[in-house]
Amino acid sequence: MTKVANIYVRVKPEIKERAEQVFDSFGMTISEAVNVFLHKAIMVGGIPFELRPPVPNAETLEAMREVELMEQDPSIGKGYTDVKQMMKELLT
Repeated sequence: MTKVANIYVRVKPEIKERAEQVFDSFGMTISEAVNVFLHKAIMVGGIPFELRPPVPNAETLEAMREVELMEQDPSIGKGYTDVKQMMKELLT
């Protein structure tokens, strides 16, 4: 009989459920998927995929550009000194 080692991982329940759905579509259990990951990591000598920060969506990129323009030219947009007034205007 082949010996096995146990690995315990804590994940949010919704992440586990979504991952199970993905792996199930390949006919795999989470345990089998983790084994595939570990074998591939050994084969490539590291994490078997590229890690990078998430790419902001188009709306976020546009907001970031707008802030940069406002920093360069404070006359663009509206400034507030009263948070309550700002929130009132934002929510109406």
